Amino acid sequence: MLKLGLIGCGKMGGALLRGVEKALGSAELSVSLSDVVPAAVEALQNSLTCLTSAGTPAQVGIESDVVLLAVKPGDMKNLCEGLAKLEGSRLFISIAAGIPIKDLETWLGGEQRVIRCMPNTPALVATGAAAFSRGAKATAEDAAMAVKILGSVGTADEVSEKLLDAVTGLSGSGPAYVYTIIEALSDGGVLMGLPRAAALRLAAQTVAGAAQMVLETGKHPAALRDEVTSPGGTTIAGLEQLEAHGLRHALIQAVRKATERSQALGA
Repeated sequence: MLKLGLIGCGKMGGALLRGVEKALGSAELSVSLSDVVPAAVEALQNSLTCLTSAGTPAQVGIESDVVLLAVKPGDMKNLCEGLAKLEGSRLFISIAAGIPIKDLETWLGGEQRVIRCMPNTPALVATGAAAFSRGAKATAEDAAMAVKILGSVGTADEVSEKLLDAVTGLSGSGPAYVYTIIEALSDGGVLMGLPRAAALRLAAQTVAGAAQMVLETGKHPAALRDEVTSPGGTTIAGLEQLEAHGLRHALIQAVRKATERSQALGA
C-alpha cells in the first residue's frame, strides 16, 4: 500500500490525490492530509474513498512514505525546516513554483530525497502535462514514483532542473495560450455567422481532437497538418493568413518570454 501525504490541500494537490486513487484503487492507497484551512482538508477527504487521516505537517510526515508539498512558495521554508526534525527518510515531492531543489534539500536537513515538479492546471481534469527533476539523493525508484503520481493525471517527463523554467514557459503557462487560441477561433466562427455557443464548442473540440491526434498517432504535427491541407483548398488559405500574421513566431516568443520571466522570479 502506498502511504501518501499531502501538505496543502488546494486544487492541484487534490487533483493529484484523486488521480492516484483512480489509478491504484482505494485499497492500495492511504492518505494523510494537512492544511491551515480545516475546510480544505474536510472537502478533500469527502472526495476520496481510500483510508484518510488529517493532522499537522509533522504527523503527515510520520505517517507517509511520500509527501507532496503543495503550499505557497513563501510558506515552503518554514514548512520544510519543521519537517527536517522528523526521523527517518522519505520522498518529498514539491510542486511549488520557483523553489530550487538545493533550497528544498537544505531546508529539509540535507538528507531527504527530493523531487521538484512543475504540473499544469489541466491536471484538474486528468489531462495535465508535468515535468520533474531529481535531487541529489533521489533514486530511480523515486523517479518512477513521481511518474506514477504525476502520470495519474496526465503525462510526466523527467528533465534536468535547469530546464524547468522552460517547462514553466511551455506547459505551465501554455494552457493560457491555448485558451486564447480557442477564444480567437470561436470569435472567427461568430464573425462568419455561427452562434456563440456552437462556435466555442467547435473550437474547443477541434483543439482537443487535434492534440489527441498528435499524442495517439505519434506523427509530427507538420505531417498531420499536411493530411488536412489540400492543394488550393480552404485550409491552405487559412494557413497562409496565420503565417502572414505571425502566429508561429508569436507562440515561440511567448514561450521564450515566459521562460525568461520564470528564470527571473527564481533568481
